[in-house]
Amino acid sequence: MDAHFVEVEHLRQYFSAGGFGGGRTYSRAVEDVSFSIDRGETLGLVGASGCGKTTTARTLLHLYEPTGGRFSFDGNIIFDVEKKQYAGMRPYRKRMQLIFQDPYASLNPRMTVGDIVGEGIVRVKKQQRREQILHLLKQVKLEESYVNLYPHELSGGQRQRVGIARALAVHPDFLICDEPVSALDMSVQAQILELFQELQEKFGLTYLFISHDLSAVRQIAGRIAVMREGRIVDMLE
Repeated sequence: MDAHFVEVEHLRQYFSAGGFGGGRTYSRAVEDVSFSIDRGETLGLVGASGCGKTTTARTLLHLYEPTGGRFSFDGNIIFDVEKKQYAGMRPYRKRMQLIFQDPYASLNPRMTVGDIVGEGIVRVKKQQRREQILHLLKQVKLEESYVNLYPHELSGGQRQRVGIARALAVHPDFLICDEPVSALDMSVQAQILELFQELQEKFGLTYLFISHDLSAVRQIAGRIAVMREGRIVDMLE
């Protein structure tokens, strides 16, 4: 049987909380989480705020040092804490991108849309870079005229489209979407979810789609992992 594209086994993430008398206690944000995602698949990860969804995502991207467990990506071990194997994220950073919950906070307000989307486009001539930026805007259904606008001039949905275009600029395989529609109104949510599906079909993307809203996740995910108090308690097909 072929290996899964993304495979997480017994992931643990504890945070030190200090303690009385010089002792130390730990908050168990993620406890024994395991799941897999096949190439081109969307796995939903749902649960109430504070259940460990975002911590799981940030640990996989090595924004937090993992306490325990194993994570492999496209047949390569990214980390196996128990075996003390760490590949380092540098070779995989572009292939794994994060779409943020708050599109306004994640965009530099001093940069134009063109500069934001083009951050990851390097070692190309100026005209070629501009053409690539305009092509990316087209992929997320934004007009060329947006290229010179600033984030504060955009709506929430438009800002999220810019964030998606920025992620696509480095040609990722795997997108971790952390509550990407929760800050948007219902009509815009539907448009962004439809865009995610279109991009997945076009580019063969693999998604881990995180949300507290089960109905939103059902629209995009083939399987849904339900998380509670740091653990996956159910898997919905």
